[in-house]
Amino acid sequence: MRKIHVFDTTLRDGEQSPGVNLNTREKVEIAYQLEKLGIDRMEAGFPAASPGDLAAVNAVARAVKNVTVIGLSRSRESDIDAVKEALQGAQDPCIHIFLATSPIHRQHKLRMEKSQVLETAQSAIRYAKKYFPKLEFSLEDAGRTERDFMAEMVSMAIREGANVVNIPDTVGYLNPAEYGAIFKFLKDTVPDIERVQLSAHCHNDLGMATANTLAAIQNGADQIEGTINGIGERAGNTAIEEVALALETRSEYFGAKTSLVLSEISRTSRLVSKLTGMVVPGNKAIVGANAFAHESGIHQDGMLKEKTTYEIMTPETIGLKESKLVLGKHSGRHAFRDKLSDLGYDISEEEVNAAFAKFKDLADKKKEVSDEDILALLEEKLIDTPETFSLQTIYVTYGNEATPTAKVIIHGQDPQPIVAVAEGNGSVDAIYNAIDQATGEEVTLGDYSIKAVSRGKDAQGEVHVVLSQGEVAAQGRGLSTDILEASARAYLDALNKLIEKRKTYTKREHANL
Repeated sequence: MRKIHVFDTTLRDGEQSPGVNLNTREKVEIAYQLEKLGIDRMEAGFPAASPGDLAAVNAVARAVKNVTVIGLSRSRESDIDAVKEALQGAQDPCIHIFLATSPIHRQHKLRMEKSQVLETAQSAIRYAKKYFPKLEFSLEDAGRTERDFMAEMVSMAIREGANVVNIPDTVGYLNPAEYGAIFKFLKDTVPDIERVQLSAHCHNDLGMATANTLAAIQNGADQIEGTINGIGERAGNTAIEEVALALETRSEYFGAKTSLVLSEISRTSRLVSKLTGMVVPGNKAIVGANAFAHESGIHQDGMLKEKTTYEIMTPETIGLKESKLVLGKHSGRHAFRDKLSDLGYDISEEEVNAAFAKFKDLADKKKEVSDEDILALLEEKLIDTPETFSLQTIYVTYGNEATPTAKVIIHGQDPQPIVAVAEGNGSVDAIYNAIDQATGEEVTLGDYSIKAVSRGKDAQGEVHVVLSQGEVAAQGRGLSTDILEASARAYLDALNKLIEKRKTYTKREHANL
């Protein structure tokens, strides 16, 4: 199995993401985690960019022990000197020198001819080799560079003692077939190419960074460069975790693997996201919140029968505990029953069906139904209280300069629904006055409280009320994503219990007589 070296540039190219600015402490914290992840080479920053970046690179260089620490440099002696200063104290230092080679960069940015580009790069490599045993040279924008000139530049770097030659698709322009062909061309045509490692550095402007990197590996690349979570300039870099899991999952196809500690991937992703402030999209491959989550009833049924039906890798591989069967409006009875079992409920099929119907109603109102939501539904459903009155519809009008008014439609003992309209000091008071009018019951509200059952703006609200009539009192609770509806349901629940208790109390009084 061929070893693919991993060059991480989260601390350099990743930090170039718009809006990201890591301080020294944060860089060191990420560096320690990258070391745990098993990165082979770590680009800590661009020392010539600022005194602060130089100091941060030096702090990283002194902190980590089991990884090559790299400083980026333009093909200038002053930049090389800055890297030399920054990497003092590093266990295994390396310099990364780059120079643009494509026609568009030569003409518009460098204003150099090919010969000048060659001479500038050659001079920089010779100078750097006086101080660094390890050196990587990058042909910036290699993807748009003429093949013959690319080969000439690679040959020069080999002669001057470069250890790694990087062939970046700097602007994410190429497709996998084109990018892979470059590596095959260099392997087939450049003399002594075996003396260096060829490296792939891809940007994601057209969404092909990972695919291009894998194509490079298939065509002989020895090293891949990227960032955690794929952060970086513009649309970002190759996401290291995606390449690592592709090689791991399809090892028989690629015949190559990294030496990363894959179980550290999730932890590393979370740390980088937290410190850079760049949120990982839910649908992001490998580390997104939904990467191992299933909501569709068909998918959940398959997962419960055999996980490999819908998961080609396990969440445990990247350091997660388990997959998530997300309960939502697309979930089926199998997943719901399994969740009840996980929550410790052993109830009859009839009770499951009744609870599942309530769950489906709730799932139409919420994006995701939590365990707390289900527990509340079960507690509400499993308490069997005869319904003398039940809520059909509720309407509330409210304005800060108008009197709150509520209209309720309630089912009682007669087939014809009861309609009542009432005003109140607030929306809840208006609802309760309307219910009193519709039911003809006179009760005293002894307690009213609200709490959120779960988190988020779409959380279910649970309302708890205590009603009394003389010596008889009853508690009621109502659940809904609408707190006014929950209030009405709680009131009617308590009222129904109060009526049942009153019947029992009356029978006891007669018995005593």
